[in-house]
Amino acid sequence: MKVPPPPQADSPVWRLFGGLTSAHVRIYRLTSGRIGGRMMGSRILLLDHVGRKSGKKRTHPLLCLPDGADLVIVASKGGVETHPAWWHNLRANPETTVQFGSEHRRVRAREATPQERERLWPRLVEMYPSYADYQARTDRLIPVVILEPAASSDRGRSGI
Repeated sequence: MKVPPPPQADSPVWRLFGGLTSAHVRIYRLTSGRIGGRMMGSRILLLDHVGRKSGKKRTHPLLCLPDGADLVIVASKGGVETHPAWWHNLRANPETTVQFGSEHRRVRAREATPQERERLWPRLVEMYPSYADYQARTDRLIPVVILEPAASSDRGRSGI
């Protein structure tokens, strides 16, 4: 079965998606994730990041997979050919915060190693099967991002 292409970058769909994202963030924060904290049985976190060019603080709700003390997110952007802006922002500033339900955490973002990605990708696709479709849409390898507790980020690993 052929996977349909995602909307073009200048499509009104993305503007609508931005408005829905803003509403989602407000409701999630108001209810500490009781509303907007799950999608199709999967947990959602709020990722804070700072625009690498604008310097503006931004927040995105993202599906996440808890993995021990770490939280794992996917820079899929629906399988378009470019990485999401938050991915570039985390590469520039990997130290950030997330809200996971009612819990606020300081984290350090890093890209999963090839071995970690190999272990995590099947679990991520099991959690959200559309990730496999997104990967099929694009030639880029969709990044898997590990959000480590900031206190444990001194393990000698660099950010993303």
